[in-house]
Amino acid sequence: MSAVYLLLLLVPTISAQTFRFGACPTPKVQSNFSLQLYLDKWYEIEKLPASFARGQCIEANYSVRKDGTIRVLNSQVVGGKREFLEGTAVVPDRQEPAKLGVSFSYFTPYGPYWVLETNYTNYTIVYSCTDILRIFHVYYAWILARSPSLPPETVHYAKQLLTNKGIYISKMTPTYQSCGNI
Repeated sequence: MSAVYLLLLLVPTISAQTFRFGACPTPKVQSNFSLQLYLDKWYEIEKLPASFARGQCIEANYSVRKDGTIRVLNSQVVGGKREFLEGTAVVPDRQEPAKLGVSFSYFTPYGPYWVLETNYTNYTIVYSCTDILRIFHVYYAWILARSPSLPPETVHYAKQLLTNKGIYISKMTPTYQSCGNI
């Protein structure tokens, strides 16, 4: 009974997310990942729904802090104004540097941020998934680029890669990236 109660409490939270029954898929991540090459600005090209990213012209900027953690500065345009959200990323296991953890609050645990593939100069494909009592999982996927757009064939390739890794992307949507100087 308590699991059903918990599920009912979580419905409002997961309604703006993507979820599936069962445990998270565990796809392979980028081999020989270089955090140094990954740093700097990325533009969101497409994503699965996320309650925290409903705006336009979404960007993520990564830089190393003096303490060795990664500063994550996300921004999006909402209502004609650019909003910022700062977080922290860490590499929990140096043997798997493409599996980062990201948190945007001191009160929340680090959520997974897995770089499935990147060429560092044009595109990256990112996946995140959290199991809820191993009954279902909430997951996200992003296609990011170093510029505000990607060629259609690159987007198609990224979607195919996600699908081949067992990640359902039917709800993936493009992110509007023409906000001018906002």
